[in-house]
Amino acid sequence: MLDDTPAKTHASTINPKRRQPLRPAVSAVVVLTLAVLTGCAEKKVPQSAPVITVPATSTTTVLPVGAPPPLKLTPIAALDAPITMAQRTGDDALYVVEKGGRIRVIRNGIVDTNPVLDIVNTVSTGSEQGLLGLAFAPGKPQFYVNYTDKNGDTHIVEYTLGADGLADIGTRRELIFQKQPASNHNGGQLAFGPDGQLYIGLGDGGGSGDPKKNGQNLSVLLGKILRINPTRSNELPYTIPADNPFSKRAGARGEIWAYGLRNPWRFSFDRDDKSMWIADVGQVKWEEINRVEADPRGGKNFGWPLREGLHQFDGNNPKDAVEPVHEYNHDAGRCSITGGYVYRGTGIPDMAGRYLFGDYCSGDVWSLTKRGTAWAADELSFKVPQLASFGEDRDGNVYVLSQKGQVSRIDPAGPQ
Repeated sequence: MLDDTPAKTHASTINPKRRQPLRPAVSAVVVLTLAVLTGCAEKKVPQSAPVITVPATSTTTVLPVGAPPPLKLTPIAALDAPITMAQRTGDDALYVVEKGGRIRVIRNGIVDTNPVLDIVNTVSTGSEQGLLGLAFAPGKPQFYVNYTDKNGDTHIVEYTLGADGLADIGTRRELIFQKQPASNHNGGQLAFGPDGQLYIGLGDGGGSGDPKKNGQNLSVLLGKILRINPTRSNELPYTIPADNPFSKRAGARGEIWAYGLRNPWRFSFDRDDKSMWIADVGQVKWEEINRVEADPRGGKNFGWPLREGLHQFDGNNPKDAVEPVHEYNHDAGRCSITGGYVYRGTGIPDMAGRYLFGDYCSGDVWSLTKRGTAWAADELSFKVPQLASFGEDRDGNVYVLSQKGQVSRIDPAGPQ
């Protein structure tokens, strides 16, 4: 599908009157099975276009002030439901996670036939379950995975890479086990922050509307972002950093770094200013993006389930809640946000400093920038069907992963 319309901009919500793309019929079973990893299992999931559109046909088009340039997607590999990507210190390879339980490595555009890790027989494969997260310890052979087991419960596990570049299964060490009360809202993201600590995203435990109010309950890990040092302590298989915001509060879990989240499916750190970007999947109407300035103290409350986006949901808006920098609604077939990265590569200078994000159901992708005192989102010139995740390589290039199988790099459009 060709989309040669100018980029569209919105400051607080996406324009509900924007032109909708034509969508061929898609099996409802396929949509309901695949469209909800990011946390909209209890919603009626719309159809999404099984195509990736190409960028604008001319690079000489006069763009609105501040609009992103025409872009294209360069196919890199085809995998089985790729769900997230990670990078390893000193390694140019792309490590891509397949939802079903394998980690594949792509070197120079070639997919290695031997998976780095294969735990297919351990992982559950429900719509919001699977092998969901991967992070490599900076400068070390250890890596960490986040997956749901056959019972649907969450495991955070450490492995060590052997000399052959594959996981040594005998080094398996479990850090965290979290019982999941429902099959949805499992979170899944893992990332080492600029401070060298491991950050872990957990959803609110599922069910519609956070029925147990886990998001605001500091005595449970659900509905939170955790911050730990994966080194074993005397009492735990990991260490709770002493400067964690609740490490010394009675009745609170010391692992918690931020709370009041519904399903922080994907978050990332800006490699330039070290800020943290959290895309939190909404309930019935509003998807939101939160930004946290570089600060290891944490302790932020993002409001769920008292608030969804900027709007009251179930109770009074907490006075200490941090407001999202951006939200959008479910008009035009949108349903579930997928967070990405702030672009810091050199290949597309006009994209520098833009935060990339998208929507699973519509395939729309945007960049977010601050203009004056307001944040504005610009729609990019391509779509990604069943957008599961973004990725970033050593050079700051940004990739998109579609659950339909494509791994693609975002590149400048160039002459058409």
